[in-house]
Amino acid sequence: MGPLLTVDAPSLLYRAFYGLPKSITGADGTPVNALLGFANQVLWAVERHAPRAVVLCTGAEAAAYRAESLASYHATRPPVPDELAPQWADAPAFFDAFGWLWEDAGDLEADDLLGAYARCEVDAGGTALIFSGDRDMFQCVGESVRVLYPRGGKDGPELVDVAGVKARYGIRPDQVPDFIALRGDPSDGIPGAKGIGEKTAGEILRVHGDLDTAIANADQERPRVAAALRNQAEELREFRKIATLQPIPVACPSDAPTTFGEAATAASARGMNRLASRLEELAKQE
Repeated sequence: MGPLLTVDAPSLLYRAFYGLPKSITGADGTPVNALLGFANQVLWAVERHAPRAVVLCTGAEAAAYRAESLASYHATRPPVPDELAPQWADAPAFFDAFGWLWEDAGDLEADDLLGAYARCEVDAGGTALIFSGDRDMFQCVGESVRVLYPRGGKDGPELVDVAGVKARYGIRPDQVPDFIALRGDPSDGIPGAKGIGEKTAGEILRVHGDLDTAIANADQERPRVAAALRNQAEELREFRKIATLQPIPVACPSDAPTTFGEAATAASARGMNRLASRLEELAKQE
């Protein structure tokens, strides 16, 4: 049986919107570039990994507890572009034709829901793929969970496993929230420890194992690093809490193969003729 494929809907919709020209429109002149690019990205994964079901996850732009803990959290993110808003509104109906589930995290974020579905699948004895451009999701990686991380070019997303996280940062997946707390995350507005970058953050965790142990043994570090660990101890713990995915109760979805024929009809109705032809060909192969 194939893995459960969970998809970071906001991440991939934005990537598609900015990756394809807004001149790609439907018959009524409305842009469909984000929907088209999103569909092509997920179909790439479907064709190569044959998931047993696909769950598209969305949620709050910023979970309240995270924004309350850190004023800079997601503070610089712009509003949804005018050309993207109607596509976002149409996404649940469009992708329902593919047989893909559209689920919302409510007051929490898409990241939290992605992690929740991955944990649910693993607990049920299955495997999961998380398709996201957010490196926070590397904390979910394990023996039964991998991340599809988008990259440029025609090679498709990078498949990141435990060895891939270690090769990238020199740490274990479970150390990722501590790593983010130390290094910071500009895209989320998390400043990190003063004067500590990616390399030093990785070294700290390789030596001490976790943030609390590093803080407790700050005197073993170089003066600059020791000062940051001591002076920002509570702040760093708060950053780690923000970076840690929160549990959401979910039920593992039933098997739901992609319905290529219905998807072709939906794509054709929105003027995506090349996508419709591709989907019709896939339907013939079923």
